[in-house]
Amino acid sequence: MFIQTETTPNPASLKFLPGRAVVEGAALEFTDPDSAERQSPLAGRLFAVEGVRGVFLGNDFITVTKDEQEEWFALKPAVLGAIMEHFLSGDPVAVAGGEASRPTHAPEDDAIVQQIVELIDTRVRPAVAQDGGDISFHGFERGVVYLNLRGSCSGCPSSVVTLKNGIENLLRYYVPEVVEVRPVA
Repeated sequence: MFIQTETTPNPASLKFLPGRAVVEGAALEFTDPDSAERQSPLAGRLFAVEGVRGVFLGNDFITVTKDEQEEWFALKPAVLGAIMEHFLSGDPVAVAGGEASRPTHAPEDDAIVQQIVELIDTRVRPAVAQDGGDISFHGFERGVVYLNLRGSCSGCPSSVVTLKNGIENLLRYYVPEVVEVRPVA
């Protein structure tokens, strides 16, 4: 098995490409070892590597976030080993789990929200996934779009610039009712 790696705009995150599907459907993010171990054997294995602080499982990639004091040259071989061990074991990547949170907006904003979600899904998400992350619509209220950044985008130094200069400008151009974009935790 050959696993490629790619850097991300977030220096604390590295994207691993195992050359096969990782998760089908919604991406999964883990920021603590306990939930990772309960919900994903793969994420549990990765958290067993000392220095791993976060795991994001996308459709065909895995983004691992490290502690600040760790260096990738020391951590990367152990992460590659954990990923390879997992896929060779035949264990599932994730087990059936919790319910996803539902986006919030007023019923009269359905048409606006539909436009926003379509723009995010077709224009923004593919670009964000290339950088090892994901973005999802969380809500729309009084002209403010609330978005959830995950994976390498969460905590990335350039995420505020991406939100304000990229996504906010795009949404305001196509959807005049949008006045601002804000991240949610």
